[in-house]
Amino acid sequence: MGENNETPFDMDSSSFDADKYLERLLKDCSLKQIMDTEAAVVKDTQTLHSDMQTLVYENYNKFISATDTIRKMKDDFKQMEVDVNLLMTKMQTITSFSEQITGTLQGTRSQLCRLSEKHSLLKRLQFLSTLPAKLKALIEDQNYAQAVQDYLHAQKVFAQYGRQPSFDGIKRDCDAIMADLKERLRRDFQMAGNTAQSLTEIGELLLQLDEKTSDLASEMLTCAAKRLHEQIIMLQDQTERDMIEFVDMGIEGFLNDLALVVTSYFDMFVAKHYEHERDDFQENALYELNIFLNQNIDKYLVLVQDRVESDIGYGDTQIMLRALDRLHRRLQAMRNICRGLDVKRSTVDIIIGAAHQLCDAHAKNLKDHFADSLSAVRLALVSAKTDVSTGSSLNDLITNLYVTMMDKIKEVLNNLLVFLRTDWSFNIKAEHKGALCVDGIRENLLIGFLRHIAKVMCGFSDTSSFSPPNLLLVLSKTCLELEQQGVHVLIALVDDLYEIDSENSATLTHETEICAEMRETAQSLLDAYVRLQGSNISQMLRKSVETRDWLNCLEPRSVRAVMKRVVEELGSIETVVASLYDTTGNAGFRTTASSDSSRKTYFSNFTGTNSKAQYRSNWSNYTPSQLESSYVSNIHRLFSERVDIFTSVEFSKVSIVMGIIKIGLKTLLECVRLRTFSKYGLQQIQVDAHYLQMNLWRFVSDENLVNYLLDEILGSAVHRCLESVLMEPNAVEIICERG
Repeated sequence: MGENNETPFDMDSSSFDADKYLERLLKDCSLKQIMDTEAAVVKDTQTLHSDMQTLVYENYNKFISATDTIRKMKDDFKQMEVDVNLLMTKMQTITSFSEQITGTLQGTRSQLCRLSEKHSLLKRLQFLSTLPAKLKALIEDQNYAQAVQDYLHAQKVFAQYGRQPSFDGIKRDCDAIMADLKERLRRDFQMAGNTAQSLTEIGELLLQLDEKTSDLASEMLTCAAKRLHEQIIMLQDQTERDMIEFVDMGIEGFLNDLALVVTSYFDMFVAKHYEHERDDFQENALYELNIFLNQNIDKYLVLVQDRVESDIGYGDTQIMLRALDRLHRRLQAMRNICRGLDVKRSTVDIIIGAAHQLCDAHAKNLKDHFADSLSAVRLALVSAKTDVSTGSSLNDLITNLYVTMMDKIKEVLNNLLVFLRTDWSFNIKAEHKGALCVDGIRENLLIGFLRHIAKVMCGFSDTSSFSPPNLLLVLSKTCLELEQQGVHVLIALVDDLYEIDSENSATLTHETEICAEMRETAQSLLDAYVRLQGSNISQMLRKSVETRDWLNCLEPRSVRAVMKRVVEELGSIETVVASLYDTTGNAGFRTTASSDSSRKTYFSNFTGTNSKAQYRSNWSNYTPSQLESSYVSNIHRLFSERVDIFTSVEFSKVSIVMGIIKIGLKTLLECVRLRTFSKYGLQQIQVDAHYLQMNLWRFVSDENLVNYLLDEILGSAVHRCLESVLMEPNAVEIICERG
């Protein structure tokens, strides 16, 4: 078959034909393939030539070495031949002497055999005669194992010669000595403080001395339980050691003793069959061993769990997990060693419990850190001077609060990731409780903390909290930042780190729910800010109305100081709000008035540049007698839109400032309705209203709303005036421009 497969085109074949190969190559291959084949053949030829040279050099050296060896062997064989001949001569001499000795001792061989047997018997008898003294000496030296071995060895001789009177006395002495030894071993077996190894050794000796198996099995577990309890007590006092040292002490002491007791008990009472015991003895022994093993492992793991709980939040989590990983590996090894035994408790439960507790500790730390951050913000706002609490400083506070909060949450999420490291021998995600724990990190820790943030911040919007206005603004903006990007970043991070598929889960909280809560909180805080700032403006206006005697006023010569203060306060508020809420793109951001209202006296006719809307004063074109009638104001209210004062504002500068202005003007309106005015008091209100109209237009997007409220204020003053005479528009304008 091999010859038939050879072809003339195979270079390695003996039938290779170079001409045919070349002809076929030229016929079938392109020029590039021919050149590649040539290069390959040249390379193979060079390689083969080099290999042949190397082979020749190596074999040449071996040949030279073999030649030298053969030359030496020729010299050595000459001396060896002489030695062999001498050895043959001596062996012949030895053979002749051996034949002579054999012939001489042929008659006494049987006699020597008999003497040897007698000598052996005498040695056994000598052993028996000295056995009592030897047993006593061994017992005094506490060499109990050797004493038992000698006694058991002598039992065979006693069984053969025990009927002889002389041997019977020796046997009684030995039995009495061993009975004392057995009693001593039983006392030592029951002695407190015995190690597991000594219990095993003493138990083996007692079994060899025919101790009752069932009693010894029960007593062995009882004594071992006492010893292991002492180990537990000792471990309870090792509070100053770190977690790794604590676990190592438990492994080297308690668990090693427990494993030795279990394996020894299993080998002595479960693996062996005792004819004099009941048939179910081994089954009962295994049942008792299982109970003993699980009770002691439970005691030890409860101790470890207590230590873990005491270290949570104080010690290094990685050191704790490294210690628990060692313990888990040791218990896994015990499960492999103690086959046939059912170890019910596992360290995974402790690790999962530690993860839950660490989550709770981190949640508390996050809440404490958040409370400290809020306190720092409040302190910064309280301690800052008036000119320092500007928009830039508020932006710094918001950035610091937001960034530190985000960094703290990310740090916590990364710290908890240590439980899922792949180099641990345990895998908590594979456990049902562990999977719930991973979900709990997302739900209880992250989602719970975000809801805590919303709840705490929302508490500042309560009217009874007495929060500084700028604090409400800072918290509202922070909630808005969380709603716009922070919540998404954190939830995406936890889902990515812990491989949680929250999108397809029906039980996990979706980020839209948290975003909605954050936006609702931001809205509540912003509304509270508007109410509080509006209340401050209202307080100034209320005091200015209630403390003035409007029936005895002098003719107005200037704008009241409180109106200037209100405009200044609104300007300051606008500056702060504008730095937090970008006005670019807002329709309410204005740089010019929509009409020439800043130059014309309030309540004169003015028309907008477009034909869409026109506004005309209700009071500038009526005579004093007509002003006394309330029909004009009532008719105007019928055709005017209702103004909602305490509505939610938008997250824009214009909407916020407009909300504050509405509250302030509404308060001024209500205060005016409760007062009675003289002619000059009415004219003072007219001057103040025109001053406000001149300055408030730049804060709002809808001048008509402000004009309507100012119209209501002056209309109420007219109704409450004893002599309704308005000041000339030019005079009002001069007073307001003068300041």
